[in-house]
Amino acid sequence: MTSPFSPVPGLPLVLLAHGSRDPRAAMSTEDLALAVAAARPGLDVRVAYLDHSWPSPAEVLTATGPAVVVPLLLTSAYHGRVDVPAALAGHPATQAPVIGPDPALIQALARGLRRDTCDSVLLIAAGTSDRASRAAITGVATALGRRLAVPAAAAFASGPGPRPEEAVAALPGRVGVASYFLAPGLLHDRASQAARAAGAVCVTPPLGAAPELVSLVLTRYAAAAVPALVAA
Repeated sequence: MTSPFSPVPGLPLVLLAHGSRDPRAAMSTEDLALAVAAARPGLDVRVAYLDHSWPSPAEVLTATGPAVVVPLLLTSAYHGRVDVPAALAGHPATQAPVIGPDPALIQALARGLRRDTCDSVLLIAAGTSDRASRAAITGVATALGRRLAVPAAAAFASGPGPRPEEAVAALPGRVGVASYFLAPGLLHDRASQAARAAGAVCVTPPLGAAPELVSLVLTRYAAAAVPALVAA
């Protein structure tokens, strides 16, 4: 029987990122791919991007044939519901669920924040016009605050919802900021700088290649790969 983290023969794993004009984002995604490959030797791990960066999903899937695609998205907003299926249309690819929200990420988010260094926590995110996705991000903030036993809130770099500077001002005491971002880029820079300018005592880096994220990617892959092989 295949374990939840074992590579499945014959099915490559494609990490599908949104893409960014900021070269740091692609570098971070490549680092995550290397970490996933190192965690499970023998698994063919590739990277593709929806926009701005290369290669495209079509280019990668043409090369791999049947594959499992894990969307590197932290909510199931428009990109996950519309852009990803559209990018995979016409290719023999199995789409796994998006990465977040997921309880496994709370430990990664909490790592840089200690109860003795902050009295409250702010979760910063890119932002979305999707109300359900904003509510899900607020839920992540609530879970993180519960984990650290401090008050918590969420703020967004763009779109509807509170801005980081507003949320920092509304939270009590020393405010630590957790970054609900997978990779660095303009929006993370904007949100983290605004939080610091408003008095936040620390801002954690994006999730990057956090071990919890690596494990979560492999869990998503295995859950999608086994049914795909059975169906084949």
